[in-house]
Formats: sequence, C-alpha cells, structure tokens
Amino acid sequence: MQKNIKFVRKLPIPMDIKEQYPLKPEYAAKKAICDKEIADVFTGKDDRLVLVIGPCSADREDAVLTYIHKLAEVREKVKDKLIIIPRIYTNKPRTTGEGYKGMVHQPNPEASEDMLEGLIAIRRLHTKAIEETEFFCADEMLYPENYRYLSDLLAYVAVGARSTENQQHRLTASGIDIPVGMKNPTGGDISVMLNSITAAQHSHTFLYRGWECVSAGNPLAHAILRGYVDKFGGSHPNYHYEDLISLYNDYSARGLQNMAVVVDSNHANSGKKYAEQPRICKEVLHACRHSAEVKSIVKGFMIESYLEDGSQKVCDHVYGKSITDPCLGWEKTERLILDIADLI
Repeated sequence: MQKNIKFVRKLPIPMDIKEQYPLKPEYAAKKAICDKEIADVFTGKDDRLVLVIGPCSADREDAVLTYIHKLAEVREKVKDKLIIIPRIYTNKPRTTGEGYKGMVHQPNPEASEDMLEGLIAIRRLHTKAIEETEFFCADEMLYPENYRYLSDLLAYVAVGARSTENQQHRLTASGIDIPVGMKNPTGGDISVMLNSITAAQHSHTFLYRGWECVSAGNPLAHAILRGYVDKFGGSHPNYHYEDLISLYNDYSARGLQNMAVVVDSNHANSGKKYAEQPRICKEVLHACRHSAEVKSIVKGFMIESYLEDGSQKVCDHVYGKSITDPCLGWEKTERLILDIADLI
C-alpha cells in the first residue's frame, strides 16, 4: 500500500461532464466554421493572422467574461485582418510547484483545491464564452488526460515550454484536429520544439485514459517562439529577424507540413516586461514586410492581456488584474489590436 498518495475520489469521465454541461447543437455547427477559418490561416489559404490573446490565467469567471466581451466589440473592426482567439487558460504550470495552478485546481483562488468543481468550472466558463460572444477559445494542455473535458469547445491548444519534450503531450497532440502550438523549451533548444512538431504531425499508437488509441497525426501542429532562459537565469528573446529566418531554414530542412510560427510576445521574449509586447509585435511585423520567407511562416501572436495593467497578489482583489504573470491592460490592448491590423 502506497503511503505518499491519497486517492480522494474517482472523478467523472469527460463524456459524463459533457453530457451534464453540453454545448448546444447550433454552436457545434458554428465551431466547424470557426475551425475551418483558423485552419486556413495555418495552411496558407487565408492571409489573416491569429491573435491568441487574454489573461495569463483565467482566475475568475466574471472578469474573464467581461474581458472577452470587450474583445467581441473589437472583433468587427479587425475581422478582415485578424482572427481573435481569446485565451482562457484554466491550468497553469508552476516552476517550483508553488502558487496558483489555475481554475481546474481552484475555481476560487482563495479557497482550497477542488478538482471536481474545477472541471465543472472550466467547462462552464468556456461554454459561457461561446454562448455569450460566439468566441471559441484557447487553453493550455498542461494535463493531456484532461483535454477531452474541453475537446468540443476549444479552437486552439498550446503546449507549454515545460511540456514540449513530454511524450504524452506530443502523442495526444497528434490526435487533436485543431491547431496545437508547441513552445520552444525554456532552455531555448529549437530542435526540441521541431522534434515535438514532427511527432505531433505523425500517427501513433499509445495509451490514453485507459484506452489503446491510434492517432491520425495533426498537420496543424506548429511552433510557438517564447524566448528562453540561459544557465544563469537570464531571459533572452527569439523573435528577432535572425531568429525567424533561422527557424524558417530549420523548419524547411525537416519537410514538415504547414510551416507556421506564432510569436509569444511575453514570457522570456519580453523578460516578463508586459509593456514591451506592442513593440515586439510591431518588430515581427516589420520583419514580415522585409522578408517573404518570414512572412510565410508567421501566422500570428500570443499576447498576455487583461482588464488592468500588471499583476497582483490573490488577496488584493483588483477586478481583472492578473494573479500570475503581469498582463497588458485593456486600453493598451485595444490599441495594440488595432495597430496590428493596420500594419498587416
């Protein structure tokens, strides 16, 4: 008998949660249209860019929905240039294991962990975003086994820097039929990210949630550049022109499908200086104007943004201010979205 782990309760399987909290049929049809539009960006059939944009973590339902309603108001102004995919990140990797791990763990950041309530809360939040704004959103696949709880709702999936090298993430991504972005690892090794994309684009037989599964491969798996950290803990960017050309060359040598990169404008690319995100996006767009090769692979940006600038402690209770990484506030965010659209 193991003494170091306590089995609290058996959680419902994804099918049970989906049956209790279903997506209405009319939205399933709209999702198919949305998925096609986003896929066309990554396959080069649509020259718009995607913006995966929103809070570092979805910490409370009301503030996240307020933010997404604001995005909906901007959507019409930029729809010919941009496809906006709100970030609703409901689970967060923690470098040391300490800190807020996301809504799936704590629907209330000040209460104790409750993963049953968390699974219900994240499905409810994603569903409300769809029903209230017709936005199908993005989430991070921190736990591959949890993907099925949201699989009928998501428009985009990100695999984080700490997970890109993990076999289960790669194999699960190979069975997903929407774009999956693979971040470069925290140490910056681009070959690790490209290996991950290669794995995700191919078919595999693997164990998933107690089933023997065979995946078809995901041709929409692609790169996310998020900067890196050196052996001394210093942050370094990898969004500059030279980085993008190098990625184009490395990508081309692999013969992968649908060469694509989304540039993460925060994290190590900004040194977590959230106010640098507009400058970074504009520099990448300048590189796209300068080089046809760069333009051909850059498919969009990942931007951390919320209602208020910066970040706060959980106990500070500022509505719409991040309790994890600092984010760009709404006023600057709206300006940035409009600027990006003007520069395309």
